[in-house]
Amino acid sequence: MAPYHIRKYQESDCQQVLGLFSQGMMEHVPATFHHVLKLPRTLVLLLGGPLALFLVSDSWVLALVAGLTLLGALRYFVKYTWHQYVLDTLHTDMSDITKSYMSERGSCFWVAECEGQVVGTVGALPLGEPSLRKKQLQLLRLSVALEHRGEGIAKALVRTVLQFARDQGCREVVLFTSGIQHSAVALYQRLGFQKILQFFPYKIFVLTAVPVIKFSYLLPSAQASQAPQEKGGL
Repeated sequence: MAPYHIRKYQESDCQQVLGLFSQGMMEHVPATFHHVLKLPRTLVLLLGGPLALFLVSDSWVLALVAGLTLLGALRYFVKYTWHQYVLDTLHTDMSDITKSYMSERGSCFWVAECEGQVVGTVGALPLGEPSLRKKQLQLLRLSVALEHRGEGIAKALVRTVLQFARDQGCREVVLFTSGIQHSAVALYQRLGFQKILQFFPYKIFVLTAVPVIKFSYLLPSAQASQAPQEKGGL
């Protein structure tokens, strides 16, 4: 396992960071697809539709083609949803990482570098009204290259944000993640984050039955420097 180090983002990292983020998000397509396939309404559609067509046409071939078409359309729908999320993100905060994360004192973006390659990312932005900006910090864009997972990089990146929040005098770090990202959810809980809210922000989340989960980490003291204690190893 090659050593890595965490440092602040530089403009020269841009293409690697965007590529890592895009790839990481699209990796959720298979898990989301399998999740949607298990939904009762999906089973009704995939089984009931072709069966009804067979009863009308008396053709198993037509029914089979209809079933495969529905399956392909569902897969496209799931892939399109994640692809659209990536595009939206690349046109918002990730369109100019330096401007979004490095231009104000209360925000930052870090990369984990291994042998000259960016293998992990995480960002932090003040959350809420300007008067509350010293109280809450949001953790965003946590991502680790597939071939470097299991090396503790994600854990180290989260701890970097927590220490940054302490240094900024924040009282709380919050983050949002989808319910389909099971490894991320488990990591946050091991590091001491508490699940405080689960919701469906858009109709697309309701259709796929994938909730967005809000996590919170309360900082007992802005001056504390001790890293959070884990509940289990990674």
